Amino acid sequence: MQKSFYDEFVDYAENNSLFKAESRILMAVSGGIDSMVMAHLFLRKGQDIAVAHCNFSLRGEESDRDEEMVEEFSTRKKIPFFKVRFNTMEYASQKGISVQMAARELRFEWFEQIRTSNDYDLIATAHNLNDNVETLLINLTRGTGLTGLSAMKPVSGRIVRPLLFATRERIAEYCSDNKIAYREDSSNSLTKYSRNKIRHLVMPVLREINPSADATINRVAGKLAALDEILQDYINDLRKEISDNRDGSIIFSIAGLKALKGGRSLIFELFGPYGITDETSSGLLRLLDSTPGKRIFTRTHRILRDRDVIIVAPIEDRDLSQRIEIRNPDELRKLPMIISAEILDAGPDSEIPRTRDVACIDLDKISFPLSVRKWKEGDYFHPFGMQNRKKLSDYFTDRKFSVIMKEKASILESEGKIVWIIGERIDDRFKVTERTIRMLVIRVSPCR
Repeated sequence: MQKSFYDEFVDYAENNSLFKAESRILMAVSGGIDSMVMAHLFLRKGQDIAVAHCNFSLRGEESDRDEEMVEEFSTRKKIPFFKVRFNTMEYASQKGISVQMAARELRFEWFEQIRTSNDYDLIATAHNLNDNVETLLINLTRGTGLTGLSAMKPVSGRIVRPLLFATRERIAEYCSDNKIAYREDSSNSLTKYSRNKIRHLVMPVLREINPSADATINRVAGKLAALDEILQDYINDLRKEISDNRDGSIIFSIAGLKALKGGRSLIFELFGPYGITDETSSGLLRLLDSTPGKRIFTRTHRILRDRDVIIVAPIEDRDLSQRIEIRNPDELRKLPMIISAEILDAGPDSEIPRTRDVACIDLDKISFPLSVRKWKEGDYFHPFGMQNRKKLSDYFTDRKFSVIMKEKASILESEGKIVWIIGERIDDRFKVTERTIRMLVIRVSPCR
């Protein structure tokens, strides 16, 4: 005798350790049949739940009616309700991404904000077995690694998918049997979206070849997911062996990468967390034999060649126009990199630290306000112990600064003159001498 749909839901949750009896769950409810059935199942189980609804402003009044129905349902069932309205088209245009990707980014960022601010343990989405199959096929056609072929997993961090076991047909049967109200998304029938093309045009053909195509592909995805877990453990160990974390960047040994026996496939997996796709992996391989300074960009990271290493760093805006005015030593102490800034009397017995993270400056040789800014091409200073001036770019080259270290370098400036490359070296013109009466001593966190 076949188990009831509700019992299958409970068993699937238990077998995959999706949640505990005491777990507080934030449900993503669109108003469609899948999410409304999920809400019904959680209510029936007596779980501590809340509803989160996103209005993406993509279908005009239809989107508004979805929102009204979900809010009315939550009010009637006395479920905590959260809602938000996004200008999805504008966000997609600003980011240069598809509308579907924009909606995904917006909703999951908002879900996590609601979850953490209201002490919910998990976020539940209503993806079903057919969604999982479609995701695998979409990833396959776009080019992907083993993780992409694993499609969706029952648990991904704080996200759980308690309906992945269920086909749309089984969900529709349960919905009908329990007279659950829902709204139909008219865009589901449009074949202009990749997922809908797979759903309406590709899957019917595959079912002609194999009537059980959905279940078969889903089983394959499950096997690949198990293999992916093994592979990811190996990749994480390998990444630790041939890379280091330094100043917020990940440094890979080129010799270590070239020695890998897996070649392109293994490198693809190693750099997957940094936004490398099948299309950009060729550019990554070319970096291994390129000249220093060559780089490629993913949506999230810069990956560049620097001497005998590959450096991976998050993309950050380097605003050369940004300047922080420092009107007195107290304001110096408020800067995030500053540990201390104090004015001390100078004398023959004064101890002058000679470390890069401490600057001892003759107070009478500087004028407030001082400025802290990023360095730029053409900047020069007189390195401590030298009479001649030197371009900062040449100094960085001599000191073997990586590209990332150069980009992060900041300077302390007085009346247009560089006083200190912060955390590195002071200008000889501002050093403490036997004539110094008072000195400004600034300590920063070691930067190298």
